Amino acid sequence: MAEEIVNVNEFEEIARRVLPKAFYDFIAGGAEDKHTLKENVEAFRRMTIRPRVLVDVSRINMSTTILGYNVSSPLMLAPTGMHQLAHPEGEVATARAAAASKVIMVLSYMSTCTVEEVASCCDAIRFYQIYIYKRRDIATLLVQRAESCGYKAIVLTVDTPRLGRREADMKNKMTLPQLRNFEGLLSMKVASDKEANVKAFTDETFDASLNWKDISWLRSITKLPILVKGILTAEDAIKALEASIDGIIVSNHGARQLDYSPATISVLEEIVHAVKGAVPVFMDGGVRRGTDIFKALALGAQAVLIGRPVIYGLAARGEGGVRTVIEMLKNELELTMALSGCPAVKDITRHHVTTERDRLQSKI
Repeated sequence: MAEEIVNVNEFEEIARRVLPKAFYDFIAGGAEDKHTLKENVEAFRRMTIRPRVLVDVSRINMSTTILGYNVSSPLMLAPTGMHQLAHPEGEVATARAAAASKVIMVLSYMSTCTVEEVASCCDAIRFYQIYIYKRRDIATLLVQRAESCGYKAIVLTVDTPRLGRREADMKNKMTLPQLRNFEGLLSMKVASDKEANVKAFTDETFDASLNWKDISWLRSITKLPILVKGILTAEDAIKALEASIDGIIVSNHGARQLDYSPATISVLEEIVHAVKGAVPVFMDGGVRRGTDIFKALALGAQAVLIGRPVIYGLAARGEGGVRTVIEMLKNELELTMALSGCPAVKDITRHHVTTERDRLQSKI
């Protein structure tokens, strides 16, 4: 009999047991000392909720809109690479779970299933995430393929001019499979017997010269809205607005890039204040509970993106595991809203949470 799972954290242990060590380490790992990896989760725990009582919460409405699309809750599936490392059906299974739960999936540029396979497998609302390689023709072709397949937005990851130091992958000599989106365009086989080919591949292909002027280039090849993922400061949020982007995702790349960068929840409010409502602000990193989603919404996020828990659910139980992860988080958010006196997403306000900064200021 399958063991009962009561929260999304429990999927990680199952994933650790069923996956090869190198694959689990690749999914679960962070940069260097993993300080930021721990902080992404711990920073949520240092925030508290200020519940209001005697509010009619007999009906809870978690539905919202993201870039004009109606969704069941302010939860999205983050772009995470190579789902077939976790399950043979890969991103197709993930997309079907997203469609069943009526949430948006962001397909990774490094997906193991093709853009077309994911588009044709279900009616999920899909965004497409890209990096910009030295060969701009590859990005152009994939963006155009995504647009022709009905993807609704482009998510540009901007925090990876070089790959972060992921020591578990170095020890395991983690090897990338040939990704089918790149067949005939780019080989994953990079000659290196001293390091993981993940690093060797990115060193050869990623464009470290990428800068704010390149947003205009990306705009020139697509009519889709462009979200910038990887913003951690108010200064860069303002630059993003000046570049006429359509949304910001506050992200530290799941703590896989620069260790000792801040936990995303700790800088979310700074970026929301800088943007002043000009574009929607989203965030990812460390979300493991419905209470985490509630806290992010209270600080101004329009929605949160879920990364590793989705992969753990996929590894443990395939499409059904991903759907369970989504539904668990939605159910926890619904309960948190009810117990906090918030019948609808719009009722969640800054007054519903206390942060570390709030506590420090109250002592001054």
